[in-house]
Amino acid sequence: MPAQLIDGLALSKKLRLQIAQQAQALSEQGLRPGLAVVLVGEDPASQVYVRNKIKACEEAGIHSVLQKLPAQTSQQELLEHIAALNADASIHGILVQLPLPKHLDADAVIEAIAPEKDVDGFHIASAGALMTGLPGGFWPCTPHGCLQMLDAIGCELRGKHAVVVGRSNIVGKPMAMMLLARSATVTICHSATADLGAITRQADVLVAAVGKEKLITREMVKPGAVVIDVGMNRNAQGKLCGDVDFEQVQQVASWITPVPGGVGPMTITMLLANTIESAQRAAGKK
Repeated sequence: MPAQLIDGLALSKKLRLQIAQQAQALSEQGLRPGLAVVLVGEDPASQVYVRNKIKACEEAGIHSVLQKLPAQTSQQELLEHIAALNADASIHGILVQLPLPKHLDADAVIEAIAPEKDVDGFHIASAGALMTGLPGGFWPCTPHGCLQMLDAIGCELRGKHAVVVGRSNIVGKPMAMMLLARSATVTICHSATADLGAITRQADVLVAAVGKEKLITREMVKPGAVVIDVGMNRNAQGKLCGDVDFEQVQQVASWITPVPGGVGPMTITMLLANTIESAQRAAGKK
């Protein structure tokens, strides 16, 4: 029997309704959640991503501010914009769209964002909180969305072997920490892993986050495994596809995320959720 689909669009829609209700409740308390998005340059893909985020904010009742800066913006100018947003009480989340132009230091820019407004979850304070299991930080949106999808299908992680293919700071590493926090036994694989298939075949839960078309084949998946495909690639025909050979792997997995319509919608949803959480913390301090 083919694997059941984990429908990210349907789950995202359900969660966004809850987020809209939370935003309304905060607004009624006199505190409307606010997200600032900073876009430097004219990268076409970034413009699409930013447009989708602003639209999602509007639909959820979250105040949004878009700052478009020219590609030649200096490091100091960008840091000054971030400092102003840090000081703006109407803004609860700050997102700097990546990638930045090559002359800008992305790490320094991310660290300039106030930790309490780091709704992307990229600040070292958020990473440290996730690593140590302490409260106060924000979880990166994509792996957080993956965890929500596992929860939605009732996937019990305790004692399961979870394999994460990919070691980025944005997805792979935080995903491993989140799975570990749920008492899964976690293996992280990467480009230097010898005999990748021998490890992925052990996975009860397999997360592919590399960015390589159809890297994960049917022979690499344990029968009955839950497969989360974070990859977003375009094949030779220009069609969106993931890191998993969907048609083939669907025949052996128990659950699988499609691309598109899987993890993608959940990423923006968790950005909204983090913004709401930041506003709730601000309301608590008041």
